[in-house]
Amino acid sequence: MTPSQITLVQDSFAKVAPISDQAAAIFYDRLFEVAPQVRAMFPDDLTEQRKKLMATLTVVVNGLSDLPAILPAASALAKRHVNYGAKPEHYPVVGAALLWTLEKGLGEAWTPDVADAWTAAYGTLSGFMISEAYGKAQAAE
Repeated sequence: MTPSQITLVQDSFAKVAPISDQAAAIFYDRLFEVAPQVRAMFPDDLTEQRKKLMATLTVVVNGLSDLPAILPAASALAKRHVNYGAKPEHYPVVGAALLWTLEKGLGEAWTPDVADAWTAAYGTLSGFMISEAYGKAQAAE
């Protein structure tokens, strides 16, 4: 990721933060719409899960300018997700739901440059997490 992409991700996320509860609800609604098979991995009451999602995104987004500092936490998160039943093929679906949510939440502020920056950020982190949880060969697929 370039420094300008990091800035775009951080600035755009700052616009979503005030509506974090709504954004998290939109994200999970979209995720379960496009991948209903993953619904069973989550509790019936998503209140705490939504808070965890937004807290994690906040840490990651704020840490993008010092990526090595957040990689240990991303590694631990990836390994925990294996225990929940997450598989490498779930990462692109989650990424698509996240980007869709951001597009809806940002409206006109969702520009091609912002989309590219978020795509790069998610690709970087998800590739790392897949390699940590499942091995380097899985991340390359």
